[in-house]
Amino acid sequence: MEPVNIGLLGLGTVGGGTVTVLTRNAAEIARRAGRGIRIAHAAARSYDPERIQGLNEIGRIGDDAFAVVDDPDVDIIVELIGGYEPARELVLKAIANGKHVVTANKALIALHGNEIFAAAQERGVTVAFEAAVAGGIPIIKALREGLAANHIEWIAGIINGTGNFILTEMRDKGRDFADVLAEAQALGYAESDPTFDVEGIDAAHKLTILGSLAFGIPLQFDKTFTEGISGIQAQDVAYAGELGYRIKHLGIARRASNGIELRVHPTLIPHRRLIANVDGVMNAVLVKGDAVGPTLYYGAGAGALPTASAVVADVVDVVRVLTTDPTNRVPHLAFQPTELADTPVLPMDDVETAYYLRLTALDRPGVMAGIAGILGEEGISIEAIKQKEPAAGETHVPLIMLTHRVQEAHMNRALARIEALDAVQGDTVRIRMETLAG
Repeated sequence: MEPVNIGLLGLGTVGGGTVTVLTRNAAEIARRAGRGIRIAHAAARSYDPERIQGLNEIGRIGDDAFAVVDDPDVDIIVELIGGYEPARELVLKAIANGKHVVTANKALIALHGNEIFAAAQERGVTVAFEAAVAGGIPIIKALREGLAANHIEWIAGIINGTGNFILTEMRDKGRDFADVLAEAQALGYAESDPTFDVEGIDAAHKLTILGSLAFGIPLQFDKTFTEGISGIQAQDVAYAGELGYRIKHLGIARRASNGIELRVHPTLIPHRRLIANVDGVMNAVLVKGDAVGPTLYYGAGAGALPTASAVVADVVDVVRVLTTDPTNRVPHLAFQPTELADTPVLPMDDVETAYYLRLTALDRPGVMAGIAGILGEEGISIEAIKQKEPAAGETHVPLIMLTHRVQEAHMNRALARIEALDAVQGDTVRIRMETLAG
């Protein structure tokens, strides 16, 4: 059979890695796909020819992405530009031209996936996006195919390597957030503007996708609760360790009796849990299914070759089904398009978790009783309390409390009342807790 022609948009880190993997493993990939795969046309504004192995195997390289999308010789478009526009316009144009699409663009799928998948369904083409979540970890294939027999109960994932690197360094070396962030930027783990990574936006894009795949609901990024790690202090990481916990920045998707929870935030996890021991820039996703129980997917969440591994795997999948009736292909969001549910995504106020609280209170009799009284009036039970000794000359001391599970709205009311007390100094640090027991 004639080789399948790829149109590649972007020759940056992932694009270059995709060229390398496709050319270096060409024979093995052809054996798996049933025919050869070649990059017939690529577009990039700029690229480093010294860095990309196999660049001379590309049929044609230009700077016009739309020319690649409109090339009649191209069968599959691989979009590795990133961002919202012009990626959205390019993908929709490719679909309109009857071309299949492979993308690593989590922001595009999270915000515009519903529109893109509807267009692909109408045109009878496939949009594959394994590389959009957790780099080289095949978590999307696991949810769509490997776990298809299961009623998924919850997902908890470390799905941003930059945040995980920062929290690991803070724990292992007692360093401050700002210090580690600067190192992450120097090492290339974080962008010069790290907002998407450290404030949870990148993880929220990915969790939006995972939640849709797990629960058969439309993509709803705007309803995903998002909180970053920039407020975490070294003392919180240390206190968590003393209490037998580790702080991880998690994306959590969970079925509740009244809806779906989609939330990204710092989380205390018991230190013996497998996911609590995922360190550095690595990613991991824990999935609990009713039949299989808890399963853990671990690996490199970013990088040229790990992400290219997922991109090329998607290309192989698309090549395998080029001649298949579109109605017999694996659905984009795991469930048949007509079977997506309207189960509501819960507002954060309705979510129930346990909490770690750290506040600074005046060291005098009655203060602790007053704080405990407010918590009790809001129906919040205290599991453990730790009071630190005041530093020399200080009149206020850190109070650390662990609570039982309670609705977020009750905790918000309690904290507002506590922070209004004259004996309490500054804002309370609040970190949600999960046991993630199987």
